[in-house]
Order: sequence, then C-alpha cells, then structure tokens
Amino acid sequence: MKMKLDDIKIAVIGLGYVGLPLAVEFGKKRNVVGFDINQARVKELKKGRDSTLEVSPEELDLATNLEFSFDIDKIANCNVFIVTVPTPIDDNNTPELTPLVKASEMLGGIVNEGDTVIYESTVYPGATEEVCIPIIEKLSGLKFNTNFFAGYSPERINPGDKVNTLTKIKKITSGSTPEVADFVDALYGEIILAGTHKASSIKVAEAAKVIENTQRDLNIAIINEFAKIFNVLEIDTLEVLEAAGTKWNFLPFRPGLVGGHCISVDPYYLTHKAKEMGYDPEVILAGRRINDGMGSYVATQLVKAVSKKKIHIDEARVLVLGFTFKGDCPDVRNTKIVDVVNELQSFNMDVDIFDTWACPIEVEEEYGLSLIKEPELGVYDAIIIAVDHTEFKKWGERKLRAFGKEKHVLYDVKYVLDKHSSDIRL
Repeated sequence: MKMKLDDIKIAVIGLGYVGLPLAVEFGKKRNVVGFDINQARVKELKKGRDSTLEVSPEELDLATNLEFSFDIDKIANCNVFIVTVPTPIDDNNTPELTPLVKASEMLGGIVNEGDTVIYESTVYPGATEEVCIPIIEKLSGLKFNTNFFAGYSPERINPGDKVNTLTKIKKITSGSTPEVADFVDALYGEIILAGTHKASSIKVAEAAKVIENTQRDLNIAIINEFAKIFNVLEIDTLEVLEAAGTKWNFLPFRPGLVGGHCISVDPYYLTHKAKEMGYDPEVILAGRRINDGMGSYVATQLVKAVSKKKIHIDEARVLVLGFTFKGDCPDVRNTKIVDVVNELQSFNMDVDIFDTWACPIEVEEEYGLSLIKEPELGVYDAIIIAVDHTEFKKWGERKLRAFGKEKHVLYDVKYVLDKHSSDIRL
C-alpha cells in the first residue's frame, strides 16, 4: 500500500443517515464526492436541505470541499471509496445484501490500481471479504491486496441524537493488511474527536459491530419479558425498574417496541452466519421473538383495557400518536408501530395515526398507511402514546385526553406521563 493521506480524494457511496454526516465531516477537510443513486436525494442536498434532519443547513455550508452527485463518472477519479448503503433483512429475516452487492458491482467498474474501498454497512463477520471483495475483483480485473485494498469501519450513527454525533463516538477501524489498517485508522482519526480503535482484522470489526446492537436487543427483550410478567402480577413495571435501578450495576433499560434499522435487524445477520456455520443460536433468537411480538402485545393490552371499560371493540376509534421508530426523529424504517396498527385493525378497530415527524408519502409507500393531519377532539375510544416525541410530552394529560370520548382508554407505551395520568402503560 503506497497511498498517502495527502493524495486521496474520497467518495462516500450512499447519502442516508450514515453517509451524509460522514461526507460532511470529511468535506470540511478534504475533497469529497457524496454519491447516491436517488436523484431526488442528491437534488435536495444540493439545495442545502437534509430531509433526515441529521445535518443542519449550517453544517452543510461548512463542508466547503463536498459536492453531491448521482453521476458515476463524478466519482471515477476518487481513490478512497466509503460504502454506507443499507443492509436490511427480508420478510424471512434473512440478510438482504442487494444494496451492498450493487454498490460493489458499481465499484468494480471504477476502482483503479492502488485504490481502497472501506465498508461501513453492518454485515455478518466475513461478508466484506467473502461477498463484496470477490465482486470487485471479478469486475475490475484487479487482485485484492495487490492492486486494490479494503477496510471496514462500522457505522455507529444514532438517528436523531444531537449529543452523541459522529465525531463524538469512538470509531472502530480495520484494514485488509497492517499498512491499510494504519491508513484507514489515520484517515478516520482526522475527523473523529473521540478517537479510534484499530481492530486486528476486518472480521473482528464486523463482529464487534453486529454484537453491539444484539446485546442491546437482548437487554430490552428481558425487560419486555419483565413487563409482561409484572402486568400479570398487576405491578407497575417502571416502579420496579426504578427500585432495582438503585443498585449501581443494574442496567437502565426500559420496555418498548424495538424497531429501526439496527437493533431489530443486526441480530439476524449474526444468527444467519451462525446457522450457516452449523451453530444454532438460541438466546439471540429468543430475544428477537419477544421483541418482534411486542407490537401485537401492546395492541392486545389495549383491546383488553377497552373491553374492561365496556367500550364496544368493533369499529372503536383509536388514535395512535407517533409512527417513527423513535422520538424526535423522522426515521420510519422498520418501525414496530405498524405491528400495533395492523393488530388493532384485525379487531376491526378504526385507527388514525398522527405524527408530524414522519413523511406521509414515505409511510404510504412503505406501509400502505395514511397519516392524519390533525387528531379530532372528543371522538376516540382509545389513545396510544406510541412514540415519545417532545411534542406529545408537552401536551400533557389534559390535551391528550381531550381527543377521547367521555369514556376512553389512554395507553402510555413510552412513559411520557406519570403513573396516575394514564389508564395503562407498558
């Protein structure tokens, strides 16, 4: 590896929640081309607007060396390519590597002698070298670790988080040779204020990323199971957690709907690889089953509460407040609120969804659901606080209950209100 930091021009492939902040930070210091096949996305960024709300117009203006393009020719003269495309799962919870494969195919047509390709997309251990690199080798005619090189530096973006931003989160780095590892580490070291951790291999870096969210998923799963048990015992879950939390080493997790592009997806990448290698994972998949079933559980709890109040379930009107996968964030990818809605509709309930953070067009295209512009006053048999947007916190019990009929159920899934302000909570 002969490339020096002074000689590089970076292309960031994929300008979503991960790629854009990365392109912006590098664009403050180096020549960078932000590439995305979504022409509408590129056009909005050229106008200085980020619909994901991860980067402000002011931050975009500071990236004076950054240009955006959907033209492959614009990145052909780059020599460091950072891939930040999505890695979702399909309906069978199997890794869907198509975006990663297509990005690698594209790179196979433009990678030149001495170039480095760095992947940030979450994958199972081994995917970079087993899936991506052979594609580039085949299409470019170049030999891996002789003519071109690779690195892996997993993304740690937390959508909507304005405190733990890209530069403030320690970055794992790795490379396909010791020299490349040093190069990749030094490159990220230019923008990551929190520092870097250089892993010994690409596989180690891949594995580290995939277990971060798997561990979190399992911690939430046990809390969700606690909540189910405490509901049967008629004990308030949050009170129990607050009491247990007085011990210094009790982990502060809360029950909830586990959605989004990471926590509810990454465990399936690890279990897929484990099964492929002949190991049948048990604990990880048990946690996934619990968390995947929480949408149905929330809906069932509401139906029980409505029935207990002698409210007719058939055609009852329900207001669901929030649709994004987390509070104060426009991201609706893999939101579990849809499971709540679908289950309620299976009881022939009439469901309205209100969320000013979510894009109505995206919700319609992705889930076939419509968002309402404003909730009606005094018409709902039940109200569910499904997402803890600041807006809903400010409303308080009086405004929230004003949407309900004289007899209604207020379900606080996210602990937005105190114990005595709602009828039930998770």
